[in-house]
Amino acid sequence: MATAADLDASVSPLDAFRKEARAWLDAHFPPSLKGKENPMATVEGPTALSDDEAAWKKAFGEKGWGVPTWPAAYGGGGLDRGQARVLGEEMARIGAWNPIGGMGIMMFGPTLLEYGSEAQKLEHIPAIAKGEVRWCQGYSEPGAGSDLASLQMFAEDKGDHYLVNGQKTWTSGGQWADKCFALVRTDKSKKHEGISFLLIDMTSPGVEVKPIKMISGASPFCETFFTDVKVPKGNLVGREGEGWTIGKRLLQHERQNLSGGGSLSRLFGGTSIGALAKQYRGTDDQGRVNDSDLRMRIVRHEMDSRAFALTLRRAALEAKSNQGPSAATSIMKNVGARITQDRAELSIEIMGMNGLGWEGEGFSEAELTQTRTWLWGKAVSIYGGSTEIQNNVIAKRILGMLDHQ
Repeated sequence: MATAADLDASVSPLDAFRKEARAWLDAHFPPSLKGKENPMATVEGPTALSDDEAAWKKAFGEKGWGVPTWPAAYGGGGLDRGQARVLGEEMARIGAWNPIGGMGIMMFGPTLLEYGSEAQKLEHIPAIAKGEVRWCQGYSEPGAGSDLASLQMFAEDKGDHYLVNGQKTWTSGGQWADKCFALVRTDKSKKHEGISFLLIDMTSPGVEVKPIKMISGASPFCETFFTDVKVPKGNLVGREGEGWTIGKRLLQHERQNLSGGGSLSRLFGGTSIGALAKQYRGTDDQGRVNDSDLRMRIVRHEMDSRAFALTLRRAALEAKSNQGPSAATSIMKNVGARITQDRAELSIEIMGMNGLGWEGEGFSEAELTQTRTWLWGKAVSIYGGSTEIQNNVIAKRILGMLDHQ
């Protein structure tokens, strides 16, 4: 007859963790939040959290599961890949979502873990893991967008600090951010080798932020001006001149997260496109969408979307095995942008005039949201590196094609 010890020994470590995760989630996830959208998932401004949302964020952040595979020493969950997968499965089982998000999670945190000093990790990573600090990105400039290495914002060495002067543009969430990770020029005599990676407090004197209004009506991006901003030397990540290398690595994390969900998830959320077509176009006597051509295009789109999701899952596993994302993130970014925009265009076509409303009583809230989502999605093929830039990366880094000029 099996003893209690024998039974305990037969339980695998993953099964034991599943039991632990299930019990913790059942005890801490408020049922009122089941299936709701994560209010922390966008860059479009701070959202006032309900009492349940605030409690969920606090508990999840303190547990470290907002960043499950980050080291526990810095406030992460300290889980291995298998445990993180189990956690995701258990969260999906009860309709739970990760309340910790933002650029600190998807871009800056993983980069700092790789390139930051121990002091910088201890200072910044725990707050990121708990969702206590909001970060923004200072990369593009009015004259340095696609050719980012031409940036001119200058950080002058003043002994114990840098004096920063210049301008950044398309600063996502800059008006709400606490801190900024930025590429700055520390040497005007060199192009790539003259760039450094600097952390700037957005409350510092001399920082001015001006939101940019988009055609969708939202203002998630900003112009950001820096005038004689003092930045401590301890805020330099890596060494002077290493910014281009560090910055490229961060972009790989950004593209991986954008294509894998991130801010693109808003265009994949809500009602399925098939259900939307049945609602606005009706069904035939077999319950199918009442337009055979549209039906086939929806099927192709759904096949592309599901194949893409599976590819992302495989790529994520490979990235973890190979110690981080690769140039293949450029492929994912381009494919994700195309599928995202295809979905938005299909949705507008399906809804007809109902999908083109801007305001007024003749449109539902969902219809007005769809119009803005469609317009907002036009930027998907630009931010995070334009489609043309990604094509160059793919040609050079993956296909081995070089310029012959």
